Amino acid sequence: MDSAVMEEVLLDVRGLRKSFGAVAATQDVDLTVRAGEIHALIGPNGAGKSTLITQICGEIRPDAGQIHLAGRDVTAMPAYERARRGLGRSFQITQLCLEYTAIENVMLSLTVGPRTIFSIWSDPRRDAKLAGRAQSWLERVGLADRADVPAADMAHGERRQLELAVALAREPRLLLLDEPMAGMGPEESARMTRLLAGMRERYGILLVEHDMDAVFALADRISVLVYGKLIFTGNCDEVRQHPEVRSAYLGDAAC
Repeated sequence: MDSAVMEEVLLDVRGLRKSFGAVAATQDVDLTVRAGEIHALIGPNGAGKSTLITQICGEIRPDAGQIHLAGRDVTAMPAYERARRGLGRSFQITQLCLEYTAIENVMLSLTVGPRTIFSIWSDPRRDAKLAGRAQSWLERVGLADRADVPAADMAHGERRQLELAVALAREPRLLLLDEPMAGMGPEESARMTRLLAGMRERYGILLVEHDMDAVFALADRISVLVYGKLIFTGNCDEVRQHPEVRSAYLGDAAC
């Protein structure tokens, strides 16, 4: 990838703070994600990762600090406006229309995308052009032959792949992936790791994940969050060897 593109900062979080009563869930967090980069966010349960993600997405407001998307201050913007500006997200718990087929889920996502206009009186599921676009997104995530399968009948790993297709269909520039390997077996996790690796050059990705094999295989940089505070940011080797990170999260197994 061109170095100038790689240097473009898609997400810039500055001095973010959020408290719930006496609990400081986010403590002066600074974080960036560049175009073409996978930046992993790791930390123990209760570290504040989900709270940080929900602030970046606009679901809750920070008490202090700023969030910039591609140079634009979006701190006060609602979640739907951030999505329009190129922010995509997958969730820790899969959120799909289980009664719809795979292709119908993606078509539904396309109807709220930036390049789709449709009549409220029409059924978008009968739109052949829309179906063709949806099929192309299924192909990108390895589900081309599962288009007509209801989401309810899909394996857990396939639902994760489908959720990714749903997010990508909205044409984001920045993806926030909240534990995409959660609940997966080794083969499913390896498949998702390969899929995300292939997406690296087209998106900036903030990856929240507990599967450290996947994190070390994918991440260009890793930030470690403990009790709401970032204690270290570095590359994989630096994170593996950092004594505070090993003590707080990785343990001796990291070496």
